[in-house]
Amino acid sequence: MSTLEPVHTVIVRVWLPDRPGALGQVASRIGAVRGDVLGIEILEVGGGRVIDELVVALPDAELVDLMVNEVHAIDGVAVEHVRPIAGDHSDGGLIALSVAAEVAETDPGNRLEAFAEGVQRLTESDWVMVVRAGEAVATCGAAPSADWVTSLISGSSHLGGSHTAAGDMFWADLPAVGMWVAAGREGRPVHERERVRLDLFVRIADSLFG
Repeated sequence: MSTLEPVHTVIVRVWLPDRPGALGQVASRIGAVRGDVLGIEILEVGGGRVIDELVVALPDAELVDLMVNEVHAIDGVAVEHVRPIAGDHSDGGLIALSVAAEVAETDPGNRLEAFAEGVQRLTESDWVMVVRAGEAVATCGAAPSADWVTSLISGSSHLGGSHTAAGDMFWADLPAVGMWVAAGREGRPVHERERVRLDLFVRIADSLFG
C-alpha cells in the first residue's frame, strides 16, 4: 500500500481454528482487498480456537464489508467485530504501560480519578466504577449502581472463580487499599488476555495507592 494513499485503520477481532496456516489464510484474504495487517495480538486460546485481534489498514472505509466477507469465507473463521481506530494506535501492552506511567506521575490527590480514567482507556469500556466499602469513590461514564455491580460480581465469583463475571464486564481487586474496580462495555465480549492486562495494571496501581 502506498504511503500516499488515504488509510482507514480498523481493529478486526477474529475467531479461527487453532491449526497451522489459519492466520496466514486470514492475512491473505485481507491482502486480497488491499489491506495491510499492521499488528496482531492473541487474546485467547483454548478449545481448539484462537481469538486474535488484528490491526488492519485499508485504502478506503468502503472496503471493510468486503474484507469481512472475505474473512468469513474461510472455513471455521468468524469475525467477532470490527471497529475503527480513533487517533494513533498502540498495542495493548504499550497502552497499559503508558496508563500506568500516567497514574504514577499524577498528584496523589487526583490519582483515583486518573486511575478510573486509565482503566476506561485500557479496557475501552463504556463505564468504570471504583468501589470502597460498598460505595463508589470514582466513576467514568454512565456506571450502574454499586449495589448492582457488587451483586453481579458476588454471584459470578461463587459460580466460577475470582475473575468470572458477565462476559462484557471486567473487575479486579486492589487489596492493599480495600478497593475493587469494575468496567463494562456493550457488544464486545471480554477475553482472557484483556483480563490479565487489567490485573497487572491494577497491581501496579494498588501499590501506588498503598
